[in-house]
Amino acid sequence: MASAHEFFAASAGVAGALIGLLFVAISVAPDRVLGPEASDLHAVRAAQALTAFTNALTVSLFGLIPGFSPAVTAIIVSVVGFSFIGGALLRLVPLARAGEIRYGELGFLAGLLAVFVVQLVTAIALARHEDNGEALQIICVLVAVCFLIGIARSWELVGGPSFGVLSMRGARRTRRKTPT
Repeated sequence: MASAHEFFAASAGVAGALIGLLFVAISVAPDRVLGPEASDLHAVRAAQALTAFTNALTVSLFGLIPGFSPAVTAIIVSVVGFSFIGGALLRLVPLARAGEIRYGELGFLAGLLAVFVVQLVTAIALARHEDNGEALQIICVLVAVCFLIGIARSWELVGGPSFGVLSMRGARRTRRKTPT
């Protein structure tokens, strides 16, 4: 566990800063996320970013406690993460079926679900001491992946443009259809 101490210390600082920035982004346009006219999509994006950042923060903080394995914490936040995924699906699947959002919006949820599944399995192995150092390394990688998911969702939440290959194709089609 000592080998990951510096990583967890840096990650805890990064997570705290990113959570603070997420709160600032939400407070700039709170009606988009929190108000009575708030979009379910924006609310889920904000919650997903917060869930990813909180996962990273919690695992990192408990990983810094001397003599304490981050395994138990990773198990608990994985289970909490599953409940978030379930709630988000209950909000978004009806919107996707109604054509109000694309099914692609569910892709980030699938990614976060994969993180929680791998984190749970790995944390159980770490708690049982069934690893050769790989489990702790995987938990650290998942903390970094949570940062990437949270940053991507935060970017979408504030209305940042998409840069993926599929979004570029969609933007070209939109430009072609737009009359000049």
